[in-house]
Amino acid sequence: MKVGLTFDLRSWYLDRGFSMEDTAEFDQESTITGIKNALHGMGFETEEIGNIFQLVEALQKGKKWDLVFNIAEGLYGDGRESVVPALLDQYKIPYVFSGPLVLGVSLNKYLGRIIVSSAGVPVSPGMLITRPEDVDRCRLEYPLFIKPVSEGTGKGITDKSILRSLSELKDTAGYLIKRFEQPALVEEYLPGREFTVGILGSGEDAYAIGGMEIICSDDLPYSYEYKENYEDFCRYKPLDKDIAGEAKDVALRAWKAIGGLDGGRVDVKTDRHGRICFIEANPLAGLNPVDSDLPILARYEGIEYNELIERIVKSAMKRYNLRA
Repeated sequence: MKVGLTFDLRSWYLDRGFSMEDTAEFDQESTITGIKNALHGMGFETEEIGNIFQLVEALQKGKKWDLVFNIAEGLYGDGRESVVPALLDQYKIPYVFSGPLVLGVSLNKYLGRIIVSSAGVPVSPGMLITRPEDVDRCRLEYPLFIKPVSEGTGKGITDKSILRSLSELKDTAGYLIKRFEQPALVEEYLPGREFTVGILGSGEDAYAIGGMEIICSDDLPYSYEYKENYEDFCRYKPLDKDIAGEAKDVALRAWKAIGGLDGGRVDVKTDRHGRICFIEANPLAGLNPVDSDLPILARYEGIEYNELIERIVKSAMKRYNLRA
């Protein structure tokens, strides 16, 4: 069985003049090597395809694969994560992880929270700011938290993301809209403990494998800078027994509401009353064997990297009724 790998290699974009922040969500060579080695351990033949541009070239040459392991994040627009799976759908090529609709909805955190809250999952009150003038309609209770609506890996999140006044809201919203060329999502700040939960499987077969608490220095937000240098600024710990059940329940309900497939992460945090609320779903979670949250929390549960990849692949094969 031949498995192709689609991905955005960070060095490929850096060589073409993109910045470190522009490429924050893209992968290192060690991630691709880790996935390949895990697939080889399952007995699969692999081929590195690369990004959307390289996938188009390969398809034009008539190349085919029995399955594609897709972790391509895309480059432009709020549908960037959806481009590769949408193209694979048109060629009827099976692939690992969620399809274009789920990826598009989860990338847009405003749409994601609407779907999740409609399923009865707790979320913090919030609103979308598409232009600076929208802040005048804000009736949320301070402090607030603001971030770009369609970014990941903490992009756009800094110590200025926690807002305590209308003037701070106006200044930060205006900056984010201009810098990231997209709306900003503002929510009532969740001041409590923060967790990320790993989910494997699809539909009724989905299950939470466990999670971890994220504790940042000086109680500052889990930002792009902190994620890039997590060993210096953050401390991770397995879920405490007193909170594990609720955290996994909220995350799993959110995953099912969004329709996530095969595997990913769901981030949650407690509000001022101690209630766990949904923050966002990550159906294309990072898979670096050493540094990414999903492999780290999986290890806390005794699931080593190769087994994690195997469970993810087997979920996709079951969906497509594929046999190795």
